[in-house]
Amino acid sequence: MLLQYAEALCARHLVLASASPRRREILGNLGLKFDVVVSRFDEDLDKAKFGNGGEYAVATAQHKALEVADRLEQEENSPFMIIGADTVVEAPDGTIMEKPKDEAEATNMLLSLQGVSHQVHTGVSLVFTDGRLVKSFSETTHVTFAPLDIEEIAAYVKTGEPFDKAGGYGIQGPAGAFVSSISGCYFNVMGFPIHKFAKTMSDLIKDETIKP
Repeated sequence: MLLQYAEALCARHLVLASASPRRREILGNLGLKFDVVVSRFDEDLDKAKFGNGGEYAVATAQHKALEVADRLEQEENSPFMIIGADTVVEAPDGTIMEKPKDEAEATNMLLSLQGVSHQVHTGVSLVFTDGRLVKSFSETTHVTFAPLDIEEIAAYVKTGEPFDKAGGYGIQGPAGAFVSSISGCYFNVMGFPIHKFAKTMSDLIKDETIKP
């Protein structure tokens, strides 16, 4: 899908506008080479203005990527593409959850997710600096947690793991034991929908919208 273009893409200057080690790992698994330039966007969009978590995540991802594009466009080696991403958890009542600020917020997030299904949305925005083409999309995965007691949640919160993860948990860590089932892309829950990214990039190359 994208592997046949990986060598050509590695010759271009790619930038990931995210500090997430999980996104770096997932993109690296595709064989891509890229620099990391963390976006300075404040991630302060009004959630009430969006119909769902997916729309919010796409808008945030686009702001992240464009902020980095604005900073780097004057550089001699201006990037070919900037990749922005944002992941949120949407609770059954529609609450959009980002990263918890403290133990109390992490605990409340996990209490609201235990024993029910929720949605994980990742928005991705690809900014191509030549002509400022912007291609954005989102992916949604449905995740079901088993019932959890407060002692189990408290033990997890004490590990410190919830604080850099949307919804207060990471499926690839100890909280994976909380998950009874998922429907959709596992990597999307980690923070980057690798299949949809690869398909989107492949389609852009095949229809000659971009040239690697």
